[in-house]
Amino acid sequence: MKKLLIACFLFSGAAFAQDMNVIKGDFHFIKDQKEMNVEFDYSNFTMMKENKPEAQYVEEHKADLDKKAKGNGKIWEKKWIAAKDQIWTPKFLEIANIVLTKEKKDLNFQEGLQTPYTLIVKTVWIYPGWDAGIMKQPAKVTTNLKFVETDNKSNVLLEITSEEAPGDQWGNNFSNESRIGEGYAKTAKTLSKLISKKAYK
Repeated sequence: MKKLLIACFLFSGAAFAQDMNVIKGDFHFIKDQKEMNVEFDYSNFTMMKENKPEAQYVEEHKADLDKKAKGNGKIWEKKWIAAKDQIWTPKFLEIANIVLTKEKKDLNFQEGLQTPYTLIVKTVWIYPGWDAGIMKQPAKVTTNLKFVETDNKSNVLLEITSEEAPGDQWGNNFSNESRIGEGYAKTAKTLSKLISKKAYK
């Protein structure tokens, strides 16, 4: 039994792994900032293991839902579109700021600010996961995180890749959109911890 528990723990750790790597730049410019503008780019990401374009995934999922109950595909599509502004973006901002506050760092992320620097959160790939009650698979979210000059966005001061941030909650979560939102929350948590460690030396 003990060996089984250890095996389950190791499997769980592997399943929820996330890689966050600095591609270029450093964190020094963040230290003196009190606020940071954030922009979210959902314009061109792929989905699933097959790397389907978002539009293809939406059409296929709509068709599957309509086979089960006519009209449900369109209802789901509205929820999917709304999730970007109502779940994914707020989750990222909320958790980023909570972690920074807990770390006692005087930095706040918000949309629509006029600040010297902007964080661009570009979604690269999403796997929505699934929940069948007894068995489930977490969502995964891959993003590119770019800190740029607000007035000259071609000037990238820091670029980070976040690979397969896991999205899951305790208990059951049958909403793909909500599970994906937890992937953005995990991304934000890891980023804020990295900033707290690297920017305030």
